[in-house]
Amino acid sequence: MPDPADADANPFALLDLPERFDLERAALQRAWLKRSAKLHPDRAGDDPEAARRLAMVNRAKAILADPEARANALLAVLGGPAKEDDKSLPDGYLMEMFEIREEHASGDEETRTRIEQWGSERRGEHESRVGAMFAGLSENPSDEELRAIRLELNAWRYIERFLTEPGLD
Repeated sequence: MPDPADADANPFALLDLPERFDLERAALQRAWLKRSAKLHPDRAGDDPEAARRLAMVNRAKAILADPEARANALLAVLGGPAKEDDKSLPDGYLMEMFEIREEHASGDEETRTRIEQWGSERRGEHESRVGAMFAGLSENPSDEELRAIRLELNAWRYIERFLTEPGLD
């Protein structure tokens, strides 16, 4: 099992899980329990690093439990571009999001509910496409394959921002 200090940037390695998008929640929970139990203050004794490592294990679980964060982590592990390095979006996507936000902000309750439902459906579509893209990667993914995943993740991030912004309940 890798030492948490060596796996800071890779939550999959930290929890000794396969580097894949389609992780089972039960497997994630088991891996987290196994790692966190060893680092619990009652078991770690006087180890001054145990609390820091436990925090890292907890952070790794949080990343892998969230599909978008897990996809970003997996893309990083595979050597793909980070969201800070590649902010590209599908053609016309930004304009579509501006229009949706405007319609939501100026709409009545029925309109806002319809648009929020649309956003939830889009979230699911992005998650499905990203999962399929990861599943279809070649053994040694090309830069083009990884950039295509980044493009889809960037679009997904806009939907997440829309759905989690204040005023959307």
